Amino acid sequence: MCYAIPGKITGFQDKKVIIDYFGEKRYAHNDFVKVKAGDYIYAQGGFVINVVPEKEAREILEFWKETFFKLRKVDLRLSKLEGKGEASKKTRTILDAALEGRKIKFEEYLHLFSLEDEGDKEYLYKVANFIRQKYHKNACCVHGIIEFSNNCANNCLYCGIRKDNIALPRYRMTEEEILDTVKRSIDIYGFKALVLQSGEDPEWDAGRIAKLIKKIRGENAVLLFISVGEVGKAGLKKFYDAGARGVLIRFETSNETIYSKIHPGDSLSRRLEEIEEAKKLGFLVLTGGLVGFPGQSDEDTVKDILEAVKLAPEMYTFGPFIPHPQTPFAGTKPPSLDKILKTISLLRIADPLGKIVSTTALETLAPVEGRNRGFMAGANSMMLNLTPDEHRKNYQIYPERIHENVSVDVQVREAVSDLRKLGRAPTDLGAGV
Repeated sequence: MCYAIPGKITGFQDKKVIIDYFGEKRYAHNDFVKVKAGDYIYAQGGFVINVVPEKEAREILEFWKETFFKLRKVDLRLSKLEGKGEASKKTRTILDAALEGRKIKFEEYLHLFSLEDEGDKEYLYKVANFIRQKYHKNACCVHGIIEFSNNCANNCLYCGIRKDNIALPRYRMTEEEILDTVKRSIDIYGFKALVLQSGEDPEWDAGRIAKLIKKIRGENAVLLFISVGEVGKAGLKKFYDAGARGVLIRFETSNETIYSKIHPGDSLSRRLEEIEEAKKLGFLVLTGGLVGFPGQSDEDTVKDILEAVKLAPEMYTFGPFIPHPQTPFAGTKPPSLDKILKTISLLRIADPLGKIVSTTALETLAPVEGRNRGFMAGANSMMLNLTPDEHRKNYQIYPERIHENVSVDVQVREAVSDLRKLGRAPTDLGAGV
């Protein structure tokens, strides 16, 4: 299966290439590949990944042309606005303003996040999904994640791979294992964007990771995101110079009191500064928070949403806090499914152009329906876990993650099936502006 659709370069604008996808104009940066007008290329996250031979590109496009528009019809049908009459007058008034593109006040966001009536909640989700379809059509980013080390020098109170969890079997993939997993992910499963993730492992410092990035980029055409905690400005620059173009770094919560409690010795301001620094360097930033920390109020979550939007990232990831039994938060309750869906919907209203992940934690919280409910509440991105089977179960940020014992083949088949049911095309078409 292909996780990008080839597009044809029709021209150039400043430092971007102009790409035609089935009559739609898209744009992508080109940092790595020599291209000319008329070339067919894969793009991911707004970056040119590689040139596709014309014969191969035409064959793929011929297949996708019919499939793509069939899927779009399904998506259009499912994203229609219906059921408005079942929502309260106040909720309808706020969401009408959102549909018209008017600015929503903090108190109005708080009202939406506090909704309990089923008619109100369903209309919120439908409005968010309508906005998603309006700006993104039926495109859905499908990225892969490789968790290469569960060693961590930190002791964050909520995290299962925290330093003090002596019950957790530790692993650290070798460079050869990582390179082999990357190659299989690209050559066998067709991924065009990958996230390399680990705890803050002292043996995988920024310099060593940069060398790994350079090696991966030298051997593969792929958009690389790095998620290894805080590395500072110098570390980020090493990653960028080596060829990475994305960074996944959540700020978790914008409440300084909660942040200092769950991250002993760490600084929220430093975390936010690192996110800003990554943006300045040119990285695509993937950020967000957790919903449902003990002591976190609805006001806190709404502030987290607006803080994330203020950071103007490429993509948002907000998932539920799921307590791990080997942490100080053992025994606390995770948030409801509706709290996560409302978070996704408010993000979509606050940033119609952003990409939003329907997270693995959401799937774990609600295994049967979570991912698809996230998509129907405004999300348009997902990640599949490509970590080798023998290691995957031990990357325990939270317990009993979905897909811990599910092969990549099965994950891909299930993802394709889910996306087809919803009319989504598993591809990142690149920027529309």
